[in-house]
Amino acid sequence: MLTFATPLLFAGEWNQFRGSRASGLDTSGPTPTTWNTETGKNVLWKASIPGLAHSAPIIWNDRIYITTAVGPGNSELKVGLYGDIGAAEDSGHHEWRLLAFNRKTGDPIFDSLAHEGIPRSLRHTKGTHCNSTPATDGEHIVTIFGSEGLFCFDMNGKVVWKKDLGEMDSGYFKMPTAQWGFASSPIIHDGNVIVQCDVQKDAYLAVFDLKTGEEMWRTARSDVPTWSTPAVIEFSGNTQILVNGWRHTGAYDFHTGKEIWKLDGGGDIPVPTPIIGDGLAYFTSAHGVFRPMRAIRFEARGDITPPDIQETNDSIAWVHFRKGNYMQTPILIGDNLYGCDDRGTFTCFDAKTGKIHFSERLPGGGFTASTVSDGNTIYITSETGKIWLVEADTKYTEIATNELGDNCLATPAIANGTLYFRSQHSLIAIGEN
Repeated sequence: MLTFATPLLFAGEWNQFRGSRASGLDTSGPTPTTWNTETGKNVLWKASIPGLAHSAPIIWNDRIYITTAVGPGNSELKVGLYGDIGAAEDSGHHEWRLLAFNRKTGDPIFDSLAHEGIPRSLRHTKGTHCNSTPATDGEHIVTIFGSEGLFCFDMNGKVVWKKDLGEMDSGYFKMPTAQWGFASSPIIHDGNVIVQCDVQKDAYLAVFDLKTGEEMWRTARSDVPTWSTPAVIEFSGNTQILVNGWRHTGAYDFHTGKEIWKLDGGGDIPVPTPIIGDGLAYFTSAHGVFRPMRAIRFEARGDITPPDIQETNDSIAWVHFRKGNYMQTPILIGDNLYGCDDRGTFTCFDAKTGKIHFSERLPGGGFTASTVSDGNTIYITSETGKIWLVEADTKYTEIATNELGDNCLATPAIANGTLYFRSQHSLIAIGEN
């Protein structure tokens, strides 16, 4: 019997990275297909956000929450497609903050300082010192401020507890000195916080008590640095934590941390979050020779690695070894799985069989933010703030393109027919006005 460990939330609640179950879906109302940030058409409000961060907004009731890292001067952000593996050198004094706004008006509610000091690690020139998206259960808000630790707030921005996770040294495994910054986001399940900490040394998966911060268990992992957020499912009465990886994609028992299954091979810089369907979990990664998009059955047990990455078996339902995503988490809408890679190749798969319905190239440079949808329209965000709107169908139909007027690498949120974009400098609410 299949059930989802995290229930779908009420309309208007977007509680973690990409909302409930990281689905990227809110079907409570149609979202706008046109807007203009210069004339104000369908722009409900726009709020200035200090600092530099790629953490995505989350929503609970009438508030929208967002984190940021405020450093000295104006931190530069280098967007686009390039192969420079060097780190940015903005290592001055920073402040890590949690901000709250009224989601209907954009009025600020609070600006809470959580930590200040010199960053313990560097960031990539396209990254920030605050990449991880917060998560909430309506009573607590948890977030990872990279090497500065795991923080838990109450809903009014007061720090309840914090944990030093050590130096979260993430970067290119072939050149460990090329620090890029941490990005995996925490998730909340059954009164606990789950964190995936795949870093250069002493990587692990861990669970902490949400109310106290007490560590419940920690399981060592042997993999290269990853930037993926874990996912949770229940299957046959057991709760599993799904994690993306290169050498160790897999599932762990939620209560004990014991490994359930593992899979070796794929893209060597895993970023996308596992997506959950009806009896299948979808994993993708890219960089290097292989870029697989794979569907794994929930019944998987043990080492399910095939002799060849292009092969399937009893646990791997289907695979396309050169159709995976580098930065973006795919989105599952009905019977179709949609994925967009960093170069803008947008592909629609049959979720059950893996059949490719279409694959189209979107012009416009790099793509980092993950897609979201109201169930009918898919929003695909480029790094320069151009948004492609495509019908959720088996045929490629472009509805429109719109501009934010600013860089955007953070994944948007949706609530009750309103889109919330976190651009480099602003939080922008797009809805029918």
